[in-house]
Amino acid sequence: MKTSPQPTRHARNPNARAWSRVLSLVGIVAAVALVSTVSIAAVGAWTFTSKVEENAVDIHPEQGEEQAPPAIGALEGGFNVLVVAADNDANQSQDLYGERDGATLNDVNMLLHVSQDHKTAVAVSFPRDLIIAHPECEKGDAMSAAPINEAWGRGGLPCVVATVSELTGLDIQYAVSMTFDAVIALTDAIGGVPICLTGRVTDDNVVYPDENGVLQHLDMPAGITEVKGGLAAGFLRSRHGVGDGGDLSRISSQQQYLSSLVRKMKSNDTLGDFGKLYSLANVVADPQYFTLSTSLTKVDTMVSMAQALRTIDLNNITFVQYPGTTNDPDYPGKVVPTVDAADQLFALIAADQPFTLGADSQPVGSTTEPTAPTDPTVPEAPADPSVPAEPAAPDAGAAPVLDGVTGSTAQQETCAVPFED
Repeated sequence: MKTSPQPTRHARNPNARAWSRVLSLVGIVAAVALVSTVSIAAVGAWTFTSKVEENAVDIHPEQGEEQAPPAIGALEGGFNVLVVAADNDANQSQDLYGERDGATLNDVNMLLHVSQDHKTAVAVSFPRDLIIAHPECEKGDAMSAAPINEAWGRGGLPCVVATVSELTGLDIQYAVSMTFDAVIALTDAIGGVPICLTGRVTDDNVVYPDENGVLQHLDMPAGITEVKGGLAAGFLRSRHGVGDGGDLSRISSQQQYLSSLVRKMKSNDTLGDFGKLYSLANVVADPQYFTLSTSLTKVDTMVSMAQALRTIDLNNITFVQYPGTTNDPDYPGKVVPTVDAADQLFALIAADQPFTLGADSQPVGSTTEPTAPTDPTVPEAPADPSVPAEPAAPDAGAAPVLDGVTGSTAQQETCAVPFED
């Protein structure tokens, strides 16, 4: 399998009607906000819309006047969503994350694709140190190879959108950026998210505020912990506490959190709780936490997207990492794309082709939930040696197996594995 520091531009699908939207490291949280706008419409949609429009960003200024959003319930076709969490954001808490010098970096980048028939969804996480080509942006010329998290400093959210779109070949018409503080607010609004750990996780490099506002170092016990507020942010930020102590392990933690979040948000406990939905929507509308693209500020657009998302089965929501290797001597400590696997992944996404992950698909720092029920093994009857074996007929309807890509479905319950020196 070949690797290259200058990734191939994946072919665009001319037949795909890409309606891009919001969701990532809590991106899918935005889905809740979207679902919650159904309730908001009955309470005060104008107020909500006004708040998000005041802080919106045009990610496609070159396109001029945008297409009118669909009426409620009329959303058709597939769509893509880019959600970005920026480190060193001007709105982040200095007490929590410290005063930092240097450029703002798009350290969390997740692209969600929902299929044309609204039956499957794939969320792709991009390692912050992924070495890729960058297009020309407002504040910088094109580059042949640089970390993906330099895109924000070269032109903010519009530049991140252009960079990810060029890499993947997918049109992105909707996007959202969020601060680290948004994780605290969203987790509090939903009432906590259960996280499984195979052992005690500690990280002296992570500081978070407890329920009394007192700063603590990350120290979580083995088993299931309902993470809320600052603890949720601490767990998601931890790099040295899980897996191999690297950034890819942190992505695993974020995907585990999102899977658990999606399961909770799709439960009746959340979707049937107007108070939680309204609180979530107000968090998304707060410029202290979120900035939406101008194309995503209409309530009817949000509601239409929510109606498409809420019907997708958990088994058909897949979280994957953009395939790459950390073994390239030209880029020590960085992630270089594994081009063959990336090409195959985005060819399937562009074609809306469902797929399953290979047997060794669990990412670094994650393992399948040890307490999850498994089907008992049924012994097979011994074969009659006098009867020639019939060749197995291929299953024409079986989804292709995608090897070389790590991840899991939202239905799978996984546990984070502590880092060991």
